[in-house]
Amino acid sequence: MITTLIHIILMIVLFSFSGFAQSVSSEQLIKEAQQYDKKTILYQGEVIGDIMLRKDHAWINLHDGGFAIGVWVDRDLITQINYTGGYKYKGDWIEVKGIFNRACLEHGGDMDIHAQQLKKIKSGELVKEKTDVYKEELALMGAGLLCLILILTRSKRQLRQS
Repeated sequence: MITTLIHIILMIVLFSFSGFAQSVSSEQLIKEAQQYDKKTILYQGEVIGDIMLRKDHAWINLHDGGFAIGVWVDRDLITQINYTGGYKYKGDWIEVKGIFNRACLEHGGDMDIHAQQLKKIKSGELVKEKTDVYKEELALMGAGLLCLILILTRSKRQLRQS
């Protein structure tokens, strides 16, 4: 009975440590770079900009709402990415697990993450442009005013010529 209880408690403790890892924010990584340097982290963000292919790897930029962090990832992992954020698209929201480098010697001293795993959390989408009704009305009034000025100018010229 006691050994069963101990096993259950051990399973709960082990599950809680392994199953609930939390992501680190870009702000934390920048402010506490020395603390996270060379450590395995989880980082989530929207894929923004272009995917830059480099032989068997690629660079992606992940923006979590604060800052963007460059991620060095195996080329075969980026097949999960369908949308990159920009003017017309909201990028896929992904989570990477990898080694954080505050000054990566392999990549010219830049801050980056070398991804070991990549998981899509949410798919991106086409951004639907919302037009401002006020601006539309203002543009129509402006066009109408220009037409009225053009008509009045022409009729004034015609009156002078007659």
